[in-house]
Amino acid sequence: MIDTKSTNESRIASAGLPSTDADVATALQDTGIDPERLSVVQLGHRAHLSGVPAWAWRLLFGLGLWTLSYVLNPILSERYVYLEAASQLIVGLVVLIAACEILVSATERLAARFRWNHYIAGTLAEILSTLPELVVIALVIPVSPVTAFIVSVVTIYNNALVFSLYSFFLPKDKQGKFLMPTPITEAGTQILIGGGAMGLILGLVMLTLNSAPGFESSFGVVDLLFISFILLAIFTVYIYKLLTSYAEEEAEVRENLSMTDADIKQRLELVYANVKPSSFIAIAALFVVGIAGALLGGHEVSGFAATMIQDLDINPILTALLLALFAGMSEYVILWQSHRKGEYGIALANAFGGITQVMFLVLPFTLLGIAVFQGFMNPAHPELPLEFSISNTFLLLFLFPTFYTLSSLLEEDHTLGILDTTIMTGIFLFLIVLLVRYGGAFS
Repeated sequence: MIDTKSTNESRIASAGLPSTDADVATALQDTGIDPERLSVVQLGHRAHLSGVPAWAWRLLFGLGLWTLSYVLNPILSERYVYLEAASQLIVGLVVLIAACEILVSATERLAARFRWNHYIAGTLAEILSTLPELVVIALVIPVSPVTAFIVSVVTIYNNALVFSLYSFFLPKDKQGKFLMPTPITEAGTQILIGGGAMGLILGLVMLTLNSAPGFESSFGVVDLLFISFILLAIFTVYIYKLLTSYAEEEAEVRENLSMTDADIKQRLELVYANVKPSSFIAIAALFVVGIAGALLGGHEVSGFAATMIQDLDINPILTALLLALFAGMSEYVILWQSHRKGEYGIALANAFGGITQVMFLVLPFTLLGIAVFQGFMNPAHPELPLEFSISNTFLLLFLFPTFYTLSSLLEEDHTLGILDTTIMTGIFLFLIVLLVRYGGAFS
């Protein structure tokens, strides 16, 4: 680990990191920059520099469980179907969490090799962390397209609730605030307004067409492709906005602290101080293992969905709610790891990213997958085309109050208080009760 206080250059280079000196923080504050809101972060984990990383133990444990379940499932499937489904879910989740950590680690090591700036590395790692979730969605679609759709949307609400609860329990200043990084606050407000508007428009259109005789009452292939394209286009611009905002923030820090080339080089070394140096072959191997783990875990989770829906005849909505509850586990692990390192702003940004990425990456991927499955693979699937059902309408309409509440709070640049968190929890519970009470009968 580099001694960040050995020279004047290293003290300047550590601006925004937990090791920032008081005089450097004061210099930034004098120029209008809040050092606690900077997006700079040290990637990786110091404990992984030596010894076996934690994700390796998790992967081995998951593979051991998978081997055991492979032997026992033929016995369980004959008499204890519930146990078979539970074993598939547990194995799938353990392997998926490990796969997510492996992919993030591989991204960090690749970024360290190319010496990418921390904001580029962090953004790519956050996007790649959704890959296991995308694999699960892709494998659940052939089993139940409705379940895949509900999982993707309900996960948005789950992540919104996690963001609300986590931000409430963060340490706050005298004004009761814990400020997020400025790029997240600015672009985040815009993306939430857009997401809420999209959900409201789609929900109202579905509600109107479903109640008008003679009009379409389900999504066609072209509809799904068009919606997916719009959402992915918004996500692309959002990522561009984030990266450019991060770059402007970093340039402002360097200018105000008069950083030299040596300072900038030292800053990169500090960012990657906890990332284990790796060859391209090792990095490629990590990506292969991570993708293989995502496929194995996704297969097990899709097997759980098939068992619940086909063998046990459980309502797809209840199955989807259960899957959505666990779908974000890998993101929650990353959230906890950032929190444990004391990087609360980064953890909060990851929690917020769980909302925006599911809305504008996972959801359009799901709709795109359903469109391909409906148009080219199995148009006769009993759950296709995707109908304007009560449950689907509820899911999209409730995005507006959820996102409106979050965007209003972010405009004030603070995290949630007790009333804010209670409101968000109430919206979430209201939606779940409505879905379970009325959605299943008309889905």
